Amino acid sequence: MSQVRLSVSQRTTGEGVHVVALAGTIDHTTAGAFRQALTLPADSAPHAVVDFHDVTFMDSSGINVLVAANNTARARGGSLRLAAAPARVLELLRIVGLDALLPLHPTLEEALAPTSAA
Repeated sequence: MSQVRLSVSQRTTGEGVHVVALAGTIDHTTAGAFRQALTLPADSAPHAVVDFHDVTFMDSSGINVLVAANNTARARGGSLRLAAAPARVLELLRIVGLDALLPLHPTLEEALAPTSAA
């Protein structure tokens, strides 16, 4: 049986926004890697964008990571934005009400636009 994995890549933009790009499945077996990618050092910029472009599935484990990361970012005066969520992921975000809590952007470029940083 092959295991579906989550690939995580990270970078920081010149404006200090932490970008986490994901590919694969977010579930109880991969949520730890997702959580770790969104755990920023206390002295880093508190703004982050998660690029879901290549995510094929997400369950409540991913929702829990997003809620915790958003709470941490807000407590530090920052923000968490989501970009390029596929239809299945977008539907889950809307069902649980995260679309009312977190800004959802159709593309990574739009999520990184300066007007989105507030």
